[in-house]
Amino acid sequence: MGGAIYYSINKAEKKEKEARMFTAGANWLMIAFSVILTVGVLCWYNPLLRLLGASGKMLSLAEEYIVVVTFGTILQVFGTGLVPLIRNLGGSFYAMIAMMAGFISNIILDYLFVWVWEQGVAGAAIATVIGQGVTMLIALVYIIQKKQFILKIPFSKMGRVVMSVLKIGIAPFGLAMSPNISLIIINRFSASYGGESAIAVYACIAYMICIIYLIFQGVGDGSQPLISRCYGEGDFARLKNIRRLAYAFAMLLAVIGCVVMYLTRGSLGLLFGTSNDVNVEVAKIIPIFLISVPFVAVTRVTTASFYASEKSALSYLLTFIEPVLMLLLMLLLPPLFGGQVMIWWSTVIARILSAILALLLKSHVDRHDLSKGTEK
Repeated sequence: MGGAIYYSINKAEKKEKEARMFTAGANWLMIAFSVILTVGVLCWYNPLLRLLGASGKMLSLAEEYIVVVTFGTILQVFGTGLVPLIRNLGGSFYAMIAMMAGFISNIILDYLFVWVWEQGVAGAAIATVIGQGVTMLIALVYIIQKKQFILKIPFSKMGRVVMSVLKIGIAPFGLAMSPNISLIIINRFSASYGGESAIAVYACIAYMICIIYLIFQGVGDGSQPLISRCYGEGDFARLKNIRRLAYAFAMLLAVIGCVVMYLTRGSLGLLFGTSNDVNVEVAKIIPIFLISVPFVAVTRVTTASFYASEKSALSYLLTFIEPVLMLLLMLLLPPLFGGQVMIWWSTVIARILSAILALLLKSHVDRHDLSKGTEK
């Protein structure tokens, strides 16, 4: 994502050579991280799995799965990493096809390996790796056709390019990781106040509500190439129009998502095979979480607009402030106002506060960009 953003900005500034350097830098980083992750996980997967709570039969199954998947690391890194570049080259539809082909292949092969050929967990892992490989191959075809699979970069420029790409890339990486960080925090506090049933309730809610959050991420990432191009061209009025459209679309999807989840709340828990008691609790609690959904839409789109226009520090702030606020509120509110229910409300309040901060920062950035555009 970092390489793709800098590619678009430099392309808009008519700096073709610079743009190609960032593509090359991103490709080298993907190669490097593929090697680092493969070696690192193969060396330390056992203690990492134990740290995450796996033991006994669960540990042996997890080890069987992770070893196979780890050998496919380079397929996942390139399959995922080339998609933002394709979008910034104008191939949004092709990028969607590449991703869809990967997960459809995964689903079909899961059925064949697990149910037909009875390969168990290892079979599921093989299906995952092949699905990732399908996405990577389709993406590579497009990149090669566009002559953008570039590795040539002056050694003297490598350090600056790598640091720039990593600086931008931390924010979208953090957005992908933040739901997991939030899940860990919520589960830890829920274990103290509500026990296993509370953890089971939130597991169901998290699975469903994260789908909506990922859709918001898609809206943000979809607007990123256009925002980066406008930023590179210095067209701040058009940039704001694109961002406004992204807000409106994300809000529309938020309303649709909330309505669907509210109307089906009575059966969401059963969808995941929960007990009737847990299902009743899911139906009762989920309206609390739906309050925060439109606010998450605002935060996600604003964060994407920040990292698309080189506002790295602001995108970091919005990315990581939510789990920090969540942690602070959970330390304060449940002991004072009512245990487990305040765990749920702490999550919602943290997301509302994050959205308010996002709007304040956006207003500050708009004023700065307006003065910048006036000077030009």
